[in-house]
Amino acid sequence: ARNMLTGNEPLSILPLNSLPEENVGRAHYKLCDRLKLEKKQRRMCRRDPGVAETLREAITMSALECQYQFRFERWNCTLEGRHRANILKRGFKETAFLYAVSSAGLTHAMAKACSAGRMERCTCDEAPDLENRKAWQWGGCGDNLKYANKFVKDFLGKRSNKDLRARVDMHNTNVGMKVIKAGVETTCKCHGVSGSCTVQTCWRQLLPFHEIGKQLKSRYEASVKVGSSTNEATGEGEISTGRGLPQPEPPQPLPGLNDQIPRTMDLLHIEDSPSFCRPSKYSSGTAARKCYKDKNCDAICCGRGHNTQSREVTRPCQCQVRWCCYVECKQCTQREEVYTCKG
Repeated sequence: ARNMLTGNEPLSILPLNSLPEENVGRAHYKLCDRLKLEKKQRRMCRRDPGVAETLREAITMSALECQYQFRFERWNCTLEGRHRANILKRGFKETAFLYAVSSAGLTHAMAKACSAGRMERCTCDEAPDLENRKAWQWGGCGDNLKYANKFVKDFLGKRSNKDLRARVDMHNTNVGMKVIKAGVETTCKCHGVSGSCTVQTCWRQLLPFHEIGKQLKSRYEASVKVGSSTNEATGEGEISTGRGLPQPEPPQPLPGLNDQIPRTMDLLHIEDSPSFCRPSKYSSGTAARKCYKDKNCDAICCGRGHNTQSREVTRPCQCQVRWCCYVECKQCTQREEVYTCKG
């Protein structure tokens, strides 16, 4: 089975062997059928041959970035299906990050696919909204964020906002898209005699997705806990936030979108995360996890201590560039210590 990022969300892939053998048709139809999509999403997937591959690219990119950002933490963004699906049913900080990184990944991948010419229904960024256009000619091929945003909003559709968790999930999905939008940079190239820059060609580019991942991780660290001012089970009423230390009185509701959710770029969560120390429905725990002695062993191993193993490692060393075109290295053997959490 493939690693999957989200449980019942559209950004998840079923095991590839779930595709019926008799399913034939246009090549991209097959890939669309392997994705866990709702009826409208499958239709959107099938109408442009580039969508299916872009979805798969978005899933992979989001998953790898999540794992990279959490590589030193107790929850290391394990994508084992059962654990991931259980986290997505709750309202943890980790849930918030998964929703945000999923929508950010799809927005980023779609905008790039447009500018790379992989889509039939979109091309480069079309609308130059730059303030100073005196000597600028719009050129290059900008990432088409306008189309990507519209596609992602249509693709994800209107979710039920009947309960608190659904509204928070939708908010965190939107944060992922907004972080992409906030990270658009204008790149310019000079033209003219001796590079005099009498004319500039400019286009808009998205930040590398790794930068987006770092920003979302920072927002995860500062995620705001929210609660309903009435009934959490039904989600009726407004969402209120309680920052910082526990408050003796219920936090006051904040005004916001439809008087239900605060207008903020913060990620929101509604319940405290589990410790992720021991095996549970949310993770396999941290026993036998590799850690770094002076960096994170104490935190990751949850006070259980760590084992130390010594092993010999052979690596290239003393490398020199030889004329013209190759690098010559010696092989050096050294001992290194590997630390893993005790069970």
